[in-house]
Amino acid sequence: MQKVIKSSDLKADLKNILAHLHHDKLFILTDSNSEKLCLPLIEDLEEIQSAGKIEIKAGDDNKNIESLASIWSYLSQNGATRHSLLISLGGGMITDIGGFAAATFKRGIKSVNIPTTLLGAVDAAVGGKTGINFDGLKNEVGAFAPAETVLIDSEFFKTLDHANFISGYAEMIKHGLISNESVWAKLLTFDTNNIDYTILKELVVESVAVKENIVEQDPFEKNIRKALNLGHTIGHAFESLSYTMGKPIQHGFAVAWGTICELYLSHKKCGFPKDKLRQTLIFVRENYGLFPFSCDEYEALYELMKHDKKNESAERINFTLLEDIGKLSLNQTATKDEIFESIDFLRESLGM
Repeated sequence: MQKVIKSSDLKADLKNILAHLHHDKLFILTDSNSEKLCLPLIEDLEEIQSAGKIEIKAGDDNKNIESLASIWSYLSQNGATRHSLLISLGGGMITDIGGFAAATFKRGIKSVNIPTTLLGAVDAAVGGKTGINFDGLKNEVGAFAPAETVLIDSEFFKTLDHANFISGYAEMIKHGLISNESVWAKLLTFDTNNIDYTILKELVVESVAVKENIVEQDPFEKNIRKALNLGHTIGHAFESLSYTMGKPIQHGFAVAWGTICELYLSHKKCGFPKDKLRQTLIFVRENYGLFPFSCDEYEALYELMKHDKKNESAERINFTLLEDIGKLSLNQTATKDEIFESIDFLRESLGM
């Protein structure tokens, strides 16, 4: 089972991990951002100084087959074997593609995730989902391949600008919605403009625990793990559309807007309380702004949803909805008109 370490001494914990994970060669994957901002926090470790350094371009649009091939090539050309170890140091893009590269190189080498963004820490790095974007679709190709260890240290979060911070926070809001009202309420009242990193660390630990518990029960998304898809069916469509429009949005922003749409569907179809929808909407409106698209894009959004991996068929779009906070309603569907109505609700509520 994947081991998650909430670190209070980054270098000591990493040194201990490397000592206990047998490997012949060590490699570390970064992108152009984490190489500059995050690698310096660990690069004076002897083990890191002697590791092979792989760098790819930052940005989710670089989570593609070309970047994956470049990682494979570096590993191959620098003597990696089935007994080698790859550290993925970066945000969700890096842990996704690094995990997939490790899972597939020589049919699998060990990997360690060190998420450097809030999004990576509470979502991408934990749970074993790896992959790349392909053919214009988010995470279209990938595998369930948990890292041996995930090392989480909130010190990295201090390197984030506000947009990257709030992007990751959207996944924490989702975890609150699918767990209990106490967690959800604490998240909605946290001051995202004046961040108290001590309180944030506690919230992150709580959020990661929600995901760990669900993944442990259902590692391959056959049942309860589908809860983690709240906000993602419509959110992934928003994200993919933004790239085709040449106006890319961050994953967490798309999830925040998708969550409002799917809470609206939850209210209409499962009786999710209107006041809790309204409170979540106010938080999203204040923190995420709006994604400028029009009714002309609705059909394109619907086509993107039809390609979602969670669907049972192309004509049956699958949703995770809620009866209330922490009360899941899995494997729900909605008609095209209902989905468009939820997007109308989002646009009207955000003043678009």
